[in-house]
Amino acid sequence: MLKAMAIDDEPMALEVIRSLSQKIPFLDLQACFTNAFEAMEHLKREGADLIFLDIKMPDISGIEFLRSLPHPPMVIFTTAYSEHAVQSFELDAIDYLLKPFSPARFLKACNKAYDLHSLKEGNRGNMPAQGSIFIKSGYGQIRVELGDVLYVQSTGNYMQFVLPEEKILSRLTMNEVEEMLPAAAFVRVHRSYIIAKSKVQRIEKGSVWIKDKEIPIGAGYAHEIEKITGG
Repeated sequence: MLKAMAIDDEPMALEVIRSLSQKIPFLDLQACFTNAFEAMEHLKREGADLIFLDIKMPDISGIEFLRSLPHPPMVIFTTAYSEHAVQSFELDAIDYLLKPFSPARFLKACNKAYDLHSLKEGNRGNMPAQGSIFIKSGYGQIRVELGDVLYVQSTGNYMQFVLPEEKILSRLTMNEVEEMLPAAAFVRVHRSYIIAKSKVQRIEKGSVWIKDKEIPIGAGYAHEIEKITGG
């Protein structure tokens, strides 16, 4: 069950989301807000797995709201304006619903959120016991041994898991991959890269090397290198 909330300054828009949500068995819409700051207080107290978030709102935009959250849940943007689509996906939004959206389109977005949530929860349970994770790729899921992962790279709307003999593309976000991989063995060194600590062969001033691949170290991630060297 997905615990959800909705934020939109238009009451009618919230009523549409409320009505559609009642028809989806795995969705529990617990609260709706026309005031983004009241919604933020609710989120701090109660938490949520998913937010339906309008972009054009008074006082604070949906984009600004999402950026203000230190550990944001999954977000589906709902808006009457198409010009923010690219920006929303750069913020790892699950989907972008352009008003007025159909029940089928709403269900498709919710299914995306449910699939990602289920994958994350399933991997969280399997990982300590089996040392492996299931990665959703295409219409199936592939079991990958954690010890085989060299690094993970963000490529557009996908994450690419790089193994010694293959590469696996999955429609996950960087935040979701960080939650899937154990922090004891993996570290993020760039906005687009998570690496396996044990696979690093050389560290230079602005990059690390895994086999013949040079991976840049982002300016805001230089301190993470201490997690590799133990310094």
